[in-house]
Amino acid sequence: MIFKPLKNIVFVCCFLCSGWLLGQQDTIVVVEADSKYFEDQFYFGVNYNVLIGAPDGISQSSFSSGIMGGFIKDIPINKRRNVGFGLGVGLSINTIYSDLLATKNANGTISYQEVPADVDYNRNKLSMHFVEFPLEFRWRSSRAEDYRFWRIYSGVRLQYLFSGRSKFVTDTERISFSNSDIRDFQYGIYVSFGYNTWNFYAQYNVTNVFEDDRYLMDGEPLEVNIIKAGLIFYIF
Repeated sequence: MIFKPLKNIVFVCCFLCSGWLLGQQDTIVVVEADSKYFEDQFYFGVNYNVLIGAPDGISQSSFSSGIMGGFIKDIPINKRRNVGFGLGVGLSINTIYSDLLATKNANGTISYQEVPADVDYNRNKLSMHFVEFPLEFRWRSSRAEDYRFWRIYSGVRLQYLFSGRSKFVTDTERISFSNSDIRDFQYGIYVSFGYNTWNFYAQYNVTNVFEDDRYLMDGEPLEVNIIKAGLIFYIF
């Protein structure tokens, strides 16, 4: 009959396959650690912004915050590859809530003063959006076979402003405009340290938030810096 030879062929094939599968149970797959590993990382951070050096009478209000994210390329410099440099690119958004009122005049210039005491307002903020370029020195306790380790990263974060706005909101009006007095190129020094994904982050912006020769209406120089403190998360 036709089906008997076919049955025998199927039986032989099943026998050979089962023997091959049983043989694989004794096979041990060894994956060697990559001795040339990199700690290339995506990062995401949240922080609180503290205004320092503000003129007398100017103070923060509400919660001034910032977020950032980007990618850092790892450049090891020693054999163990736990010391090196990092070069990255990213974006950040920062807001400062304060009683520093910015007013755009008819001729395009911007005047600054403390919000008058008799003015009731909901919020007054300065928002800044940057393209950032972190350059850092890196130390970590990592090895090629270890994905959880301690780290200390420190460096300079270069920032280019692509959007900066002042906004003043009351119950009856909303005033918002692009603030050309915000410095286009800024930089800060920073440090991050921690274990595995969770790390503490702090940054001091060396440059003034505003361009040179900007003053309050009473003639006091407008020289303001920012300190950031928060958390940064490294994701492989």
